[in-house]
Amino acid sequence: MQDIPGILEELEMKTTLLDLLATGEPLVADGAMGSRLMEAGLSTGMASELWNVENPAAVQEIHRSYIAAGSQIILTNSFGGSRAGLDRHGLGDRTVELNQAAAANARAAADAAPHAVAVAGSIGPSGEMFAPFGPLDHESAVAVFAEQAAALAAGGVDVLWVETMSALDEIAAAVAGCALAAPHLPVVSTMTFERKGRTMMGVTPLQAMETLQPLGVLALGGNCGNGPDEIITVIETMHGADPEQILVAKANAGVPRIVADQTVYDASPEDMAEYAIQVRNAGARIIGACCGSTAAHVAAIADALHQPV
Repeated sequence: MQDIPGILEELEMKTTLLDLLATGEPLVADGAMGSRLMEAGLSTGMASELWNVENPAAVQEIHRSYIAAGSQIILTNSFGGSRAGLDRHGLGDRTVELNQAAAANARAAADAAPHAVAVAGSIGPSGEMFAPFGPLDHESAVAVFAEQAAALAAGGVDVLWVETMSALDEIAAAVAGCALAAPHLPVVSTMTFERKGRTMMGVTPLQAMETLQPLGVLALGGNCGNGPDEIITVIETMHGADPEQILVAKANAGVPRIVADQTVYDASPEDMAEYAIQVRNAGARIIGACCGSTAAHVAAIADALHQPV
């Protein structure tokens, strides 16, 4: 049986995103999940969320590698875990199971960490279009995202993290679904800006803020996209519009390009360290990496942010 001091120490290590933000210091988020799982043997075309139950050791090892690199926030392996996303793999009826397992895997890694780590429940795009171009309307989309958010909350996440969105109607539905399913949890939301400062659906950083701030999200910003330079500009724009808004930057490890049918990201850890400094100076409070990144990239980000200003 664990002794009382040990139990107290474990409880003290648990944290929330609000606790971390209260320090006033920039926070280090994690890096890529999908590409890391592919390196670990995940088959092309397979739903990565399935590994939450079929190979949880691999998922937890990735979480632990980011924690060891300095991450204070880790995102669950549930990016494509909405029922709409899982339906494309014939797994829609396992939505609750796979999302709860994703949260449990990240929770286990965070609770065993040597420093305070918050667990964020990753919620990505549904992959469906809104009417009149597709089957979704606001009500049905809210229901899709609420189901996923409820499962992540039940699994033990500290915050719900809506990411890589390109359309305002979908991100608004996702945030509303989170609020409906888990009103006790804060929500972070990021869009991906990749077309000269706009999302694929033409949304500007200022339009994103105008939509998301009234919904009461704790933090907002950009992730993925065309590498660090694009996200630095996004953060500069958002910070200029509202210096008090908590901003998130999770850039890809450089601009993606195709080499021999493979997506390659060229940014080195040193490049990402420089990005971290620039995006912090531009106004970001939560800084991490996205596609193509590894624990080495995150370690470089953490080291850069820990240097005296």
